[in-house]
Amino acid sequence: MSSRFQRFLLPAFAFKAVVIGGGYATGRELTEFFLPSGPWGGVAAMLLAAVIWSGVCVATFLFARASETRDYQSFVRALLGPAWIAFEAAFILFVILILAVFGAAAGAIASSLGMPALAGTLALMSAIALVVAYGNSSVERLFTGVSFLLYAVYALFLLLALTHFGGLIVAGFSRHVAMQPWVVGGVAYASYNIVGAVVILPVLRHLTSARDAVIAGLIAGPLAMLPALLFFCCMMAYYPQIGAATLPSDFLLQRLDLPLFRLLFQMMIFAALLESGTGAVHAINERIDNVWRRRQGNSLGRGPRLAIALAILTACMFLAARFGLVALIANGYRLLAAIFLLVYVLPVLTIGVFKLTRGTARQVTA
Repeated sequence: MSSRFQRFLLPAFAFKAVVIGGGYATGRELTEFFLPSGPWGGVAAMLLAAVIWSGVCVATFLFARASETRDYQSFVRALLGPAWIAFEAAFILFVILILAVFGAAAGAIASSLGMPALAGTLALMSAIALVVAYGNSSVERLFTGVSFLLYAVYALFLLLALTHFGGLIVAGFSRHVAMQPWVVGGVAYASYNIVGAVVILPVLRHLTSARDAVIAGLIAGPLAMLPALLFFCCMMAYYPQIGAATLPSDFLLQRLDLPLFRLLFQMMIFAALLESGTGAVHAINERIDNVWRRRQGNSLGRGPRLAIALAILTACMFLAARFGLVALIANGYRLLAAIFLLVYVLPVLTIGVFKLTRGTARQVTA
């Protein structure tokens, strides 16, 4: 029997795992989407994004349960019918881009610690492949363990920042900055990240009722945004110059001048990259496994899962060698936000809700 943790918190932890990624964990995404709106505008955009996440997660979890779908391809076939291929194309682009970003971020972390960048990328690739090879249980354990580590480190980070430069944080929030259009940043950030709700469908196997789906969805938005909000507060100590930093996290860690905590934070970022990359690759494995089971009558073994993961990671992560981390996020993520708004967010809130109310949400197996 599924526990309350598995029903209510595990989906939220899994969603956070996919959302947090490299740019969120390093602070780069926060400077791209929220910092231009100023201190309070950035906070408002974050709260808006969290509300959107929760709303779409509730609709997604309810539709997935009603249609009995546990992988993204089955879900969008039930939602969009023949138009599911549009989501598939966007999702492939999403995976290529985020894994390239994660590879670049892992390399940047390794470089900041005095190691070759390639070592960080290869370590991340190997860890992701190993976790996904063992299937759902392994992935769920990773999501849970890293979540506790991540929240603890961010809470400690805020405490240390307040004790070391709390006055600067207050001054940053006290700046008389005209409120920039924060709605655009909040909607854009929420739109491309919300695809995480579809990525984590395998963990919804623990839901036992529509009530579970609603509660899990409502929790997902705030839990996923909380670390970002804590981090954003710390960033205000050096607003606006921190916006030019490739790794805002390292910018702040250097000013804390606490070598052991800097190492711990870099390890946490690596763990965040690991769980985000794992979520994306595992989603593809589960999509392939679903097709394989329908055609062959049995599930993929560890060997095929490992081989698929390594093929995906090798093809995607080394694309990062041609681009910088900032360029990848700035140029690619906003395009994805628009695509997923059209092929997922709007359909699940309209077609999905309509099918739920009419009782016509059914899995398409043909």
